[in-house]
Amino acid sequence: MIVAAGSGQRLAAGMPKALVRLHGRPLLAWVLDAFTGHPDIDSVVVVGPPGALADVEDCAAGRATVVAGGTSRQASVELGLAAVGSGVELVLVHDAARPLVPASVISGVVAALRAGAQAVIPVLPVADTIKQVDGTGQVVATLDRAQLRAVQTPQGFARSALVAAHRDARERSLTEVTDDAGLLEVLGVPVVTVPGAELCFKITGPHDLRLAHALADEPSTATPVGEPA
Repeated sequence: MIVAAGSGQRLAAGMPKALVRLHGRPLLAWVLDAFTGHPDIDSVVVVGPPGALADVEDCAAGRATVVAGGTSRQASVELGLAAVGSGVELVLVHDAARPLVPASVISGVVAALRAGAQAVIPVLPVADTIKQVDGTGQVVATLDRAQLRAVQTPQGFARSALVAAHRDARERSLTEVTDDAGLLEVLGVPVVTVPGAELCFKITGPHDLRLAHALADEPSTATPVGEPA
């Protein structure tokens, strides 16, 4: 599932983020290439912005099922889950704003699911010192970065577990959880980590888009952290 319903306000591009161009092609097209061309992926669902579904359909060009998203990422994932084929047991959820995802990251998530994990996330070690602050901005603690990880997508799930987690969140009106793995954490489901990749960064602002333009010529050069180059 490719979550592509974001407005892209911080990019100030005047269009949904998934349709912003990277080397002349929408970000969504790059993501579709990565997943539809991967041997472990059987089908793709794109959750697009309701006001631009025709453009998303054009971009998908028959390679994916396209459905309208909701008012939040959480709602959009639920709508996407409803469109996943009934025989599908394993689901990957990926942000369209991460267009340069390497095939090796997708493979790592799928392998962990096939090994029995119910929830899998790709992660990177944290390089910066991280401070915890209070509501006034005053530092209250320095966190041990050896125990911290930056989380990427695709996140992988046993479909039944993901459906149950979203149902639980809806019933309990949980809206502050920032990713799908967080919903499973609430239920006490163990979340397994696999190596992410620096190239799998999220495009949020103009600087990120400029970086993607600089790196997009050689996406195959990215090696997941923790794997040999």
